[in-house]
Amino acid sequence: MAQVPQTFFDALAVRTWCGLALETLGRAREEIDAINVYPVADGDTGTNLYLTVESAVAAVEAVFAGHAAGSGTPGGPGAARFGATGSEGPTLADAARAMAHGALIGARGNSGTILAQLLRGMAQVLAEGDLAHADGRGLGLALRRAADLAREAVAHPVEGTVLTVASAAADAAGGAEGDCGTVARAAYEGACTALAETPGRLPVLERAGVVDAGGRGLVAVLGALVETFTGEKARGPRRAPHTRVHPAAGALPGDGVLGECTDGAAAPPGEEGPAFEVIYLLDAEDAAVERLRQRLDALGDSLVVVGGDGLWNVHVHVDDAGAAVEAGIEAGRPHRIRITHFGAGDVHTTGAERPLRERAERAVVAVVPGEGLAGLYTEAGATTVLARPGEPPASGELVQAVRRAHAREVVLLPNDADLRHTAAAAAEQVRAEGVRVALIPTRSAVQGIAALAVHAPDRRFDEDVVSMTSAAGATRYAEVTVAERQSWTMAGICQAGDVLGLIDGDVAVIGSDVAVTAETVLDRMLSAGGEMVTLVLGDDVPDTVAERLESRVRERYLAVDTVLYRGGRQGALLLIGVE
Repeated sequence: MAQVPQTFFDALAVRTWCGLALETLGRAREEIDAINVYPVADGDTGTNLYLTVESAVAAVEAVFAGHAAGSGTPGGPGAARFGATGSEGPTLADAARAMAHGALIGARGNSGTILAQLLRGMAQVLAEGDLAHADGRGLGLALRRAADLAREAVAHPVEGTVLTVASAAADAAGGAEGDCGTVARAAYEGACTALAETPGRLPVLERAGVVDAGGRGLVAVLGALVETFTGEKARGPRRAPHTRVHPAAGALPGDGVLGECTDGAAAPPGEEGPAFEVIYLLDAEDAAVERLRQRLDALGDSLVVVGGDGLWNVHVHVDDAGAAVEAGIEAGRPHRIRITHFGAGDVHTTGAERPLRERAERAVVAVVPGEGLAGLYTEAGATTVLARPGEPPASGELVQAVRRAHAREVVLLPNDADLRHTAAAAAEQVRAEGVRVALIPTRSAVQGIAALAVHAPDRRFDEDVVSMTSAAGATRYAEVTVAERQSWTMAGICQAGDVLGLIDGDVAVIGSDVAVTAETVLDRMLSAGGEMVTLVLGDDVPDTVAERLESRVRERYLAVDTVLYRGGRQGALLLIGVE
């Protein structure tokens, strides 16, 4: 990314800042992960921060891509997906809201959840009045709102944590006068000072000789903000005179001292904490969320609830994970539920404590768009990563899935053209860990099904990869979906509510009826020949549509077989594959 200094905080500055923050956290991730002193031995603080920002970056890039598709040559699939029609690019409000939303849906752990709330607080100020840009004063107000909103989200704030660092940054920014670069630098320096003082404010950090890692991560993010507005890399925080570096980690550039992130809501030092970490997204009204906070606060600790406008991210440590999920069900609709047992040798267990198990020789890791296909892929022996509508997985999730597969050789199926670069980044990272990874550029789950059908783990790895790649490449793919708003497409202008038929990623048919549109798409695909049709139906498609399509194949294409699967909540109404 070109690092051009930004005079004002506009949409481009949001994009630049997010990208630089991701790069900075990527360099610091392993060092931050290495320290675990409070509240539990997580070992994933840097990773959680990285994944949270990565989700924010993806959301911001999607907004820019949507506007680019709307202003370019008609016909790109992005136009239908994003519905962009403008030509001037996203506004500051567009970019800021996308950043906050992306962080919210992708937040991981205590650290990521609080960072998401910090970004949400900034977005609330930056999006006010739909201004073209914000000046230094506006940036100071945004940082103030961020710190206050994050503190409100924590059930029982504790000083010496990332909350303290955020408040110090906001205080320093509020006292600065000048442009965005001046205010950002003041915030960064205030955060560095507060970070160095965290061991003196939290005894567990003092005993370990480290600073709070969540605060260290926030300092990195603020350093990226300084670079956004000045074009100069911020100097790393210096080591406090009275602290030492924890033996499990080396110092970051600038002698920054690392420590474990905390949300300021842990069990008192010396007491054994709850057994489970429970995290989920929740669709719920404000009043229901307030009742949920009270119930979860009584069930456990480390409670952080962030979000608003009907979408929330809930994080809590409890002994009864089922009760925490049930509380969410009573409040609204929980989804993307993640339950981690702190003592089960998972991501919250240090490397020395993880039980060793024999590596498998070969595994397949696949991204799938719905629960139904996830079950199908799992039955076929694949390790799956669920990609819910509007929530594409980050590279870190793919890395974790490859690690979970625990094999010497891995075949990676992204099953989405937009995930190819994400999957490539994940493959590169895992190769550095000694795993042999082959990325097959599948663009749809139906291509992944074809590849998995010929997978033979007893063959040589290269032969297996060639066979799977050939099967995927020989499978044409299509999807039937509904347009969200008016857009330019290859087939003409579509209106909100139109049924779209996309073949090999491009809109080929615009219709008003799902079955009729699907029949047209199927006929066009089979006009070039084929031996097998794969149909994957979403939850919103009645069985009568599948019956109609199967009947059409039997009557018009005598030598073609049909196989039908239920995909669940997969985004598209229907996926079609023709081999």
